[in-house]
Amino acid sequence: MANNRRRIDTHQHMVPPDYAAWLDRHGVLAGGLPIPTWSAEGALDLMESAGIATGILSVSTPGVHLGDHAEARSMARAVNEFAADVVRRHPGRFGFFATLTLPDVDGALAEAAHALDVLGADGVVLLTNVRGTYLGDASIEPLMEELDRRKAVVFVHPSELPAPPVPGIPPFAADFLLDTTRAAINMARRGWLDRYPDLKIILSHGGGFIPYAAERVARICSPDGDQATGIERLRRFYFDTALSSSAYALPSLLAFADPGRIGFGSDWPYAPKERSLHFARLLDAFEMPDAMRAAIDRGNMERLFPRCR
Repeated sequence: MANNRRRIDTHQHMVPPDYAAWLDRHGVLAGGLPIPTWSAEGALDLMESAGIATGILSVSTPGVHLGDHAEARSMARAVNEFAADVVRRHPGRFGFFATLTLPDVDGALAEAAHALDVLGADGVVLLTNVRGTYLGDASIEPLMEELDRRKAVVFVHPSELPAPPVPGIPPFAADFLLDTTRAAINMARRGWLDRYPDLKIILSHGGGFIPYAAERVARICSPDGDQATGIERLRRFYFDTALSSSAYALPSLLAFADPGRIGFGSDWPYAPKERSLHFARLLDAFEMPDAMRAAIDRGNMERLFPRCR
C-alpha cells in the first residue's frame, strides 16, 4: 500500500485543537471515545501507509451544536476555516466536508454558503440525528433543497442514539450502526431521494445495517409499501468502507450496493492507525475484479470530487 497512493478517503476526520479544547470544556466524548489528538503530519503518515492519495476531512460527532445557536455558528466557522487552511497548505492531499449547525437551519444555510462559495468545501457533513431530530425530518428540508440546488455531496456520520447506552457497550460499537440505519430509512421513506435527486449522500460504515437488512426494511421505505421501490430507493445512497471491509460485512455491501457508489474510508484518527490499516489490508486481500477495486479505491469518488481528478 505504501508505494501506491491511489485511494480517495471520504471518511477521514480532523480534530482542530481549539475544537478539541472546546469539547473538553463541555465534558463531551465522541460516541464513548476520548477525543483523539490530530495533526496534518499524523494524517499524512496514515495516508502513506494506507495508500491514500487524498483525504476528505470532516468533524465527527458531536459536531458543533451542543444547545446554543450562537456558539454553534461560531465554532462551525472556526473549524471550517481551519479545514480550508489545511487544504491550502497541502495541495492535492486534502479536501473537506463543511461542518454545519443543525438543528439551527438558518445557521446551516449561511455556513453552507460560506464554506462552499468562499472556502471551497467539497461538500457538507451532517450527523444522523441531533438530539433526536433525524435526517428526513421536515424541519431540515430548506437546507436539503439548497444543497440539492448546489448538487452537493453530503457525508452522513452517525451520532449517539437519543437513548441511554447499554452499560459497558460504548455507542460507537453498535449504536452508530443503528443510528445510520435509522437515518437512511427515514430519508428514504420521507422521499428525500426522490425530491433531491442531485444530492450525493454517502452513508458511513457501509451503511450501518442497511445492506444486511435491506429486504426487511424496504417496504417501509416506499410510499405504497412496494418492496422493489424501497430497495431501489436505498440503493441510491453512496457507501464508504470505513471499518466495514471484513469478510463478514463486505460481501453484504457488495451484494446490495450499486458498485459505482462505494468508496474507501479509514475513520482515522477515531480508528487508530493500526485499526485503520487492519481494515485497509482486509480490503486489499478481498477477492474482487481489478476494475471494481480501482472503482472503490478511487474511480467512484473521482466523479464526486473534481479536485481529485
